[in-house]
Amino acid sequence: MTDIDNSNINITHLARLGRLAIAESNHANTTQELENIIAMIDAMQSVNTDGIEPLSHPLDSEQLLRADVVSESVSRETFQKDAPRTEDGYYLVPRVVD
Repeated sequence: MTDIDNSNINITHLARLGRLAIAESNHANTTQELENIIAMIDAMQSVNTDGIEPLSHPLDSEQLLRADVVSESVSRETFQKDAPRTEDGYYLVPRVVD
């Protein structure tokens, strides 16, 4: 991997691409923060990971799931009593396609 030349970071161009409003007074600070991020990524890329299996999750835990059981019943009549029109358990709506 080739290292990126951090000295040519153009904050104005990056801000325009990202549609960000970065004040001129913050350009130096933002440039330094980006250089630090790129340096950290470079350091992470230099770590030898040969023989290390990828993780699906960083924590060794199991997902606790509740049982998939019916916990309440639905009363069609209760829901349809406020509907303007129903018939045979269906909601009747105005036709929208000819």
